[in-house]
Amino acid sequence: QVQLVQRGGGSVQFGGSVKLSCAASGDIRRINDMGWYREAPGKQREMVATITSSLITTYSDSAKDRFTISRDNTKNTVYLQMDNLKPEDTAVYYCKVDSIPPWGITPRDYWGQGTQVNVAS
Repeated sequence: QVQLVQRGGGSVQFGGSVKLSCAASGDIRRINDMGWYREAPGKQREMVATITSSLITTYSDSAKDRFTISRDNTKNTVYLQMDNLKPEDTAVYYCKVDSIPPWGITPRDYWGQGTQVNVAS
């Protein structure tokens, strides 16, 4: 089993910044892709940003110029720096880790517990 612990979030003013972190622990041989997803009220979960083990990043259109995803492999941690926040960024943010177990070769998806980010208008 793999556990993901998210930290960060909270309320922020329009144009403010928030940094999220997600640390993975447990039965891990290797972590491939890591990413951040969010669920806004009344909407489906959507991808915000992903980062591969080779540091290739992908951003949603809404995040590409304002958010930055990074990772620290020594800590099995992925970060999301969110700048210039807008009210439409209000959502529950979840981290996802594609982790290869010590006994296998195929990555399995694990999700963090989620953290609320509220951006005041």
